[in-house]
Amino acid sequence: MIPCSEQLLPGELVKAKRTTRYLIPFFSSRVQAGFPSPATDYIERVCDLNDLCITNPEATYFVRAAGDSMIGDRIEPGDILIVDSSFDHVDGRIAVVSLNGDNLVKRVRLAGEMIVLLSSNDEYDPIYVHKGENFRVFGVVTWVIQKPR
Repeated sequence: MIPCSEQLLPGELVKAKRTTRYLIPFFSSRVQAGFPSPATDYIERVCDLNDLCITNPEATYFVRAAGDSMIGDRIEPGDILIVDSSFDHVDGRIAVVSLNGDNLVKRVRLAGEMIVLLSSNDEYDPIYVHKGENFRVFGVVTWVIQKPR
């Protein structure tokens, strides 16, 4: 198994707070990524990123990703993950978990009595969580914020 180098440090978890609202114009016309088309200047409404990305403020945290184990899911080092700790169902979801004191971001799969933590980079082997290990799901990744590369 390749050592896990993308451990999250405790200081990298930040609680989401809705103290300031930034109302940003939200245009109803789409922006072409291919050939240009005439665009309209019609503003559909204003959009607050809190309203768009945070559905449960009391249970939402931000964390910065490290390492390259999740690049197949377009999670790159330095990206900000929005994590909701209120989700009950995690099977098949990308989540921030704690395993024996290490915080990781992985896809969680339930396999009978066993939990398997999967990377989306073929360079990393699955991590099998065995009975008796200190395991906890911190929350499900609901959004990934990244700068264009």
